[in-house]
Amino acid sequence: MNRPVLRPCGLVISQGSKSRPGAPASTLHCPQSSPLVNYRLYTPADFGPLYAIEEACFQPPLRFGRRYMRQLLDSPDAATWIAEQDGLMAGFAIVEWTPDMEGTTAYIETLEVAQGWRGQGVGGELLRRTEGSAQGAGAEWIGLHVDAENAGAIRLYESGGYRLEGRQENYYARGRAALIYSKRLVSG
Repeated sequence: MNRPVLRPCGLVISQGSKSRPGAPASTLHCPQSSPLVNYRLYTPADFGPLYAIEEACFQPPLRFGRRYMRQLLDSPDAATWIAEQDGLMAGFAIVEWTPDMEGTTAYIETLEVAQGWRGQGVGGELLRRTEGSAQGAGAEWIGLHVDAENAGAIRLYESGGYRLEGRQENYYARGRAALIYSKRLVSG
């Protein structure tokens, strides 16, 4: 996968595709409020609200540019899941996969939850959805980088079965370290 300088993948406690055509939207009851959260795949009409969350969650130089974001969203080897309630976007997640000689691997490009929705299960459900899309594309492994200081995102990934594989110093701007996590999606 050809990526620019990456940034913390996480909930930022806080970074269209076509992986599962016809996949039904579904709902999840939000534990701290009564409204239902709907989960569905990205459509081009979602770009404005999606990018507004990107701008709220990440400042330059960690923010994905509009052009790169559109490339991710339009990739046939990616899926973008949207979480929304009453037409307002609560968060989104993007996963890409790459087939190679050893099989298909997936990478979570970003998982972002709007400030008012954090701590309500939205991130966990988006994570499960990205895993399902990656598995549906044949991926056996999924990985991600997360800012070593993003404790909330680290808790989410570890509780979801992700294992710490390493640490990369100076991975992000301003000398910030990244933790590298992965998870096996299929049993061997």
